[in-house]
Amino acid sequence: MKRSEINKILLDAKSFMAQKQFILPPWAYWSVEDWKENKESAHEVIENMLGWDITDFGSGDFYKRGLFLFTIRNGKLHVDKKPYAEKIMIVEENQETPMHFHWSKMEDIINRGGGNLVIDLYKSDKEEDLSDLPFSIKTDGIVRNLQPGDSIVLTPGESICLEQGIYHRFYGEPGKGKVLVGEVSCVNDDSADNRFHETIGRFPVIEEDELPIHLMASDYKTFL
Repeated sequence: MKRSEINKILLDAKSFMAQKQFILPPWAYWSVEDWKENKESAHEVIENMLGWDITDFGSGDFYKRGLFLFTIRNGKLHVDKKPYAEKIMIVEENQETPMHFHWSKMEDIINRGGGNLVIDLYKSDKEEDLSDLPFSIKTDGIVRNLQPGDSIVLTPGESICLEQGIYHRFYGEPGKGKVLVGEVSCVNDDSADNRFHETIGRFPVIEEDELPIHLMASDYKTFL
């Protein structure tokens, strides 16, 4: 992805979150110079990869297959005491996050406002493929019995609990607008805990055609 594309997505995300009155922590808006000045005190932010995260999953078309995320808080296994994580995401209409599950992470996905979020679901089998067996999940604590490939539509305020091994792909319902999506989970490790059903790229290679407005979490090692 080009840095100019990332910068535009980032600016659009800031505008949408402001409309929804979702306020990020102050360091979210730091410049590169601010990061360099505060590097030592922001050790947890850097080491636990908090912050901006924009990916096209290697598709080359962010608005068809991509996701905006911001990791607000996250622990690090065997390093610190924090056992939980929180993210905010923005999902465009028909913008796919590909089918995947997590080996370790259990998570709640919450529609925080905007349009509707569609989630396609399967249980995984012993070979980590899509199972053909029925299964159950919970939405806001209510049990839902599903067939393989069934979809759940989350309207604003609704949530789903995804246990380990549950395959899921999601996208914004067409005609309903972009969606502000929350995630509350166990400690998150995106570098090692995503089992995608197909081979994809999680973090983009960035072409530096202009300066970054804000650093991505994946930028810290490069710029700091």
